[in-house]
Amino acid sequence: MSHVPRPRTVVGCTLLVIALGAVASACGSDGNPLSARPYDATDQISFNNLGGDGKKSDPDKPLEVIAEDDDRITDVTAVDDAGRYVAGELAADGSRWHSTEPLAASAHYTVRVSTEDDDGAPGRRVLTFDTGKPTSKKRLGVEFGPQAGEYGVGQPVTAKLDQPIKDPAQRAVVERALKVDSTPSVQGGWHWVDDKELHYRPQEYWPAHATLRVHSNLDGIKISDRLWGGPTKDLKLTIGDRVIAVTDASSHSMTVFKNNEEINQIPVTTGKPGFETRNGVKVVLGKEYFVRMRGTSVGIAEGSSESYDLPVYYATRVTWSGEYVHAAPWSVGSQGYANVSHGCTGMSTSNAEWFFDNIRQGDVVQVVNSYGDTMETFGNGFGDWNLDWKKWTKGSALTGGKQKTEQDTSRLRPAAV
Repeated sequence: MSHVPRPRTVVGCTLLVIALGAVASACGSDGNPLSARPYDATDQISFNNLGGDGKKSDPDKPLEVIAEDDDRITDVTAVDDAGRYVAGELAADGSRWHSTEPLAASAHYTVRVSTEDDDGAPGRRVLTFDTGKPTSKKRLGVEFGPQAGEYGVGQPVTAKLDQPIKDPAQRAVVERALKVDSTPSVQGGWHWVDDKELHYRPQEYWPAHATLRVHSNLDGIKISDRLWGGPTKDLKLTIGDRVIAVTDASSHSMTVFKNNEEINQIPVTTGKPGFETRNGVKVVLGKEYFVRMRGTSVGIAEGSSESYDLPVYYATRVTWSGEYVHAAPWSVGSQGYANVSHGCTGMSTSNAEWFFDNIRQGDVVQVVNSYGDTMETFGNGFGDWNLDWKKWTKGSALTGGKQKTEQDTSRLRPAAV
């Protein structure tokens, strides 16, 4: 070994078990390498891309940690002042660690390296460095949605980009930096809707009364030679009660559940032949006390036998194309018995008012047993839940549908010893 023997400080059994999670066979013995105070591994560790001589590290280049002589690296963490960890890969023999994602520009990093010598004695080295400015002034902007507030359990989180990202590797950089933290914690993932929009949802609906915090670690991160991440405003959302309304088009009824208990059953009418209501899960987009509904807005020619122009009250929107749950006093005689609408779900004025007052944006409206098509997944509202979890994860640039256990890839030990 190139480093000289270092004095060892014996620690007590109880302290050793707590700190290292291992019980030494001879707690009071100087011969046990685990009982030693970590030695200074400065002479046994070298770095690439640390700048020096007044120069800052190049954020375009990876960080590399190399073990010298017979020492081996056992753990590396690299984190900046914003709390962003750098993912990395450690060689199986512990000889080298390198970052596997870009460093942030204009950032201050702290690197902690753990080593061990050929006798198993632990070593440590801690250092700091700064990275330089981005080489390009072009920044990617991200806007999270919806607006801060309280929503239902079906509300997806959205991330809209101000520039298209098509390259899979660049998408992975962007997606890795977009974070959604929920309390309580649930499994979730991003899905690329198109080149400029991502949606995030959990595997199941959000837990009632959860808190979501959405933020981006993209600021200062290189995406391509001409594009770097820019700053993004954080977002906080809260989730209300679990409210799910299930409309059965064949029985002409809507059953409303709150926190898994039935709270109301409402006679309704849905789309008649040729105008069947979409099947599947929809998410409430908003509520409008008054809407003027015209047949021309859904492609019905004015003056034709199907033409209409009606004042509508207590309208709860579930698609951008004009599907609502609303008051339909003109069809009360058919509600509970027949489907006579042009695609909306109609009910009496009193029932529509109750529904309007007890539903919020993000709540779930599900239609079953209709002869209509299935709700579009994207583009006409939030049909995100009509994709099963396996198909949802295929839209991720990180997993591509491959399920894996989440781990902190910034802290990796060798695969073999």
